[in-house]
Amino acid sequence: MILILFLFGLLIAFGLFFILSDLLHLPYLSTARAMLNTTKAEKQTARSMETYLMTWAVKFSQYVRMDEYKKGRMQNILKAAGMNMTPEVYQAYVLVKSGAVLIGIIPALLVFPLLSPLILFLAVMVFFKETGKADERLKVKREEIEGELPRFVATVEQELYNSRDILSIVENFKKNAGDSFARELDILSADMRSSSYEAALTRFEARLNSPMLSDVVRGLIGVLRGDNSVVYFQMLSHDFKQLELQRLKAEAQKIPPKIKVFSFIMLVCFLQTYLAIIVFEILKSLGSMF
Repeated sequence: MILILFLFGLLIAFGLFFILSDLLHLPYLSTARAMLNTTKAEKQTARSMETYLMTWAVKFSQYVRMDEYKKGRMQNILKAAGMNMTPEVYQAYVLVKSGAVLIGIIPALLVFPLLSPLILFLAVMVFFKETGKADERLKVKREEIEGELPRFVATVEQELYNSRDILSIVENFKKNAGDSFARELDILSADMRSSSYEAALTRFEARLNSPMLSDVVRGLIGVLRGDNSVVYFQMLSHDFKQLELQRLKAEAQKIPPKIKVFSFIMLVCFLQTYLAIIVFEILKSLGSMF
């Protein structure tokens, strides 16, 4: 009986979904998936469930209201993180995805009520996870770029002895940079060609909001203004090398706990071996006595 009720509810849900899709004039799955793939910076194909959720998010985004400060901040974060969508669509997607999980509480109340608190907790977790996804992607991207800044600063320091053409330095380094930093330098070089160099560097700094990148941009703007920034980049290169060593030491400190776990497992294995030998000898001596 419970199985029949569950199947009945599932069929009703699918029927209501298709009726609402027709009434709201939602696009077909293939069309929505193609549109969603164009908004992704990464070369990943959108999944069917993600496509449906994004389609509903676009519909509900017109009802989302945000203040100008929060909207501007979220727009900068989404752009820097490579998520080509508006803040309203992003907020609507978070609500739709967590709401889709929360809908599962209805069949849970009919079939297994004790499961409903777990579904509620899962919906809250999905909400907070999706809300911080843009910040998390931006953090990962910022760390990747900051890892390449010491090499970039050292290159600028060497290039300044021969040339003060910032655009040429950026384009030459872009050929050997990582994917994230290469994309940002590509945007920077295109921006520098279409506008003033100083304004392009300022926008480059604002996109990532990194203290290390701010120091680099400050030095590059000084070069554009005619300052002799060789000594500045020498000192900056030394400071960045120290920060890189501290980062590597912090990563190295995370390794010993893992080693201790395996050492403890090896110790337990050795103890078991010795105990097995001792027990075997004791049993052998007892057998010879009897």
